[in-house]
Amino acid sequence: MKIVIAPDSFKETLSAIEAASAIEAGFKEVLPEAEIIKIPIADGGEGTVDAMVSATNGSYVYTEVEGPMREVVNAKWGMLGSSKTAVIEIAEACGLHLVTPEKRNPMIASSFGVGQLLIAALDKGAHRIIIGLGGSATNDGGYGFLRALGVQFMDSMGNVLNGDFENLSLLSDINLSQMDSRIKNVSIEIACDVDNPLLGNQGASAIFAAQKGASKKMIVQLETIMTHYSEIISRKFNHNFTDQPGAGAAGGLGYAFSVFINAAFKRGINIVLETLNFKQYLLDAELVVTGEGRIDSQSERGKAPIGIINYVKQYNCRIIVIAGLVDDPKTFIKKFGVNNTYSIVNDELSIKKALENPYESLKAASKTAAEDYKNSVS
Repeated sequence: MKIVIAPDSFKETLSAIEAASAIEAGFKEVLPEAEIIKIPIADGGEGTVDAMVSATNGSYVYTEVEGPMREVVNAKWGMLGSSKTAVIEIAEACGLHLVTPEKRNPMIASSFGVGQLLIAALDKGAHRIIIGLGGSATNDGGYGFLRALGVQFMDSMGNVLNGDFENLSLLSDINLSQMDSRIKNVSIEIACDVDNPLLGNQGASAIFAAQKGASKKMIVQLETIMTHYSEIISRKFNHNFTDQPGAGAAGGLGYAFSVFINAAFKRGINIVLETLNFKQYLLDAELVVTGEGRIDSQSERGKAPIGIINYVKQYNCRIIVIAGLVDDPKTFIKKFGVNNTYSIVNDELSIKKALENPYESLKAASKTAAEDYKNSVS
């Protein structure tokens, strides 16, 4: 009996790697003879580097870069297995978690460190770079990121603009002659599950800036500067990219990747599954177990377990979902065609108790799932 265990992280409690180990431990108690393959999964957000490095026996790289508030941060990224593929989470360089709440200010937060990570990957000889967008403290439209790559932003007098995003109100022209030319020779894929445009009431400033520390007044200022920034860029490229799906992701970093890098935007889980060649593990598997911290209405928007479920349907495998909490198990089973779902939190185990020892709580839920599965096939 071959079982594939492929969970995402259980947010703020267990990484995808730890979750896979806990599920394995529960199943091994009931099915000790089973062949179990653990494939930690991520959806392009937090934990993507860890999951993909682990699954491919890759290696971690640490690079000192400029953080969102100009401080030095030691950012972690990865090279996958024996390939020339690099994987980067932008939050390692400009993440919201790097800035204490009282210091959050998207008018000055910079994505410069993301560009430094891209250069570090090029220096390592990467031929393909996967970028996970999400969790940024910035709303600079990729201005800092592009400056790190050598793009020059100039005022009407030809002076090069540096520093804070608000300086872009003086932007008059853009010089691409100093941009790192190696970028043209690599494949860059953006793991992005956000389809917001750059501007407007669904844009980067309107939707995401408040959680990054912007007041209502600042949101208006950010939108005004971003509009001017995009107008100069549209004039430079003779094309308007502001409505590109995902342009508003990560404070407009999606816009910079679309315009200047011509990167390919894909669902994060799809990039992960393709890169890991996930299908090779399913060919003779009887059961796939996936899960994450919570399964709810938001899970349909590109989350890892839904991606796993849809992918596995091509193969003759049973599917079980184990989560901290499944909001509506009966509806979920009917809608997605899984064989069963299990919640760690139930009538006998409160959230508080489950969080006291998340590994053991997940292991116990997995043991129950394994017992039910054993009975169903015996």
